[in-house]
Amino acid sequence: MRPDADFWRGRNVLVTGHTGFKGSWLTLWLHRMGARVGGIALPPPSDRPSLFEQARVDELCTTTVCDIRDETALVAHIRAAEPEIVFHLAAQPLVRASYRQPAETFAVNVMGTAHLLEGLRDLGSVRAAVVVTTDKVYRNREWAYPYREDDALGGHDPYSASKAAAELVVASYRDAFLSHQGVAVATARAGNVIGGGDWAEDRLIPDVVRQWQAGEPVTLRHPQAVRPWQHVLDPLAGYLRLAERLCQAPQIAGAYNFGPATSETVTVGALVQLARTHYGDGVVAFQPGESAVHEAGLLALETARTKAVLEIQPRWALPDAVARTMAWYRAQAAGADARALCDADITAFETGE
Repeated sequence: MRPDADFWRGRNVLVTGHTGFKGSWLTLWLHRMGARVGGIALPPPSDRPSLFEQARVDELCTTTVCDIRDETALVAHIRAAEPEIVFHLAAQPLVRASYRQPAETFAVNVMGTAHLLEGLRDLGSVRAAVVVTTDKVYRNREWAYPYREDDALGGHDPYSASKAAAELVVASYRDAFLSHQGVAVATARAGNVIGGGDWAEDRLIPDVVRQWQAGEPVTLRHPQAVRPWQHVLDPLAGYLRLAERLCQAPQIAGAYNFGPATSETVTVGALVQLARTHYGDGVVAFQPGESAVHEAGLLALETARTKAVLEIQPRWALPDAVARTMAWYRAQAAGADARALCDADITAFETGE
């Protein structure tokens, strides 16, 4: 499945968090399909590279700098933008950072989402909104079966709990306000994503690339932890398809899981060894031990509803996803243009290569 370029051509789309990793890829794809993209976000971090800057994403959209914790400013910017479709990606997205700054994590992820939805109340232009949360919204019992959309929400760490709370905020605004004004709102719960241009701290592939590019070994604390890894374009294609369907059939609004087949969930150790194969070099040191903070050991998603309602399924198997990701980093380090690399991956995804 590929997004319908005819649907997106000329549409006024707002992306919050467009300066981040996923937001940059999404903005590139929307612009490529002819959408008029506006972005609301904080500036990219100044202490490390960012795909937003490397791929010159600012040339393809209008950017409004705003902290989503500022309700007055955010609502004013949303109303001025008059979007037809909204993708809400702005967040504090890191588990370990949430232990260091729990109150800030809740403020951004819970109240920031409430402020975004408040901006959509009584806004005549908007038809659909996709609020991106995470696969970690579920009360993780470390059991074998994959989590379904109607399983209990929860969260041990502040990040997971904040995203679970954001799900409740979305459901409340949808039922109490937005559905009555004809706005279809859905949440997207995606598994761990990989792809070129992710430079965030405390994420596995960016950490691996940084260490190997510096000629240093990669040390793994939890090599047996299992996660549903997928290339970033797979969930983004799902978000785009979800928005298309929300406009066509508002009654499908709700929660949707996006992830690989359950047979493709692998351990951290296996993923890094696969990445090393495609990177062509690098040392991996396994030093299992207790982490200073709690991290889930087993997590998988059931995506039957997404396949049935949206009629989509993942396109790139994990070996392909890892190969493309590591090829992106190698090529960019050798001087290739980041935007061109992203465009090439999107083309390959759309054509089924």
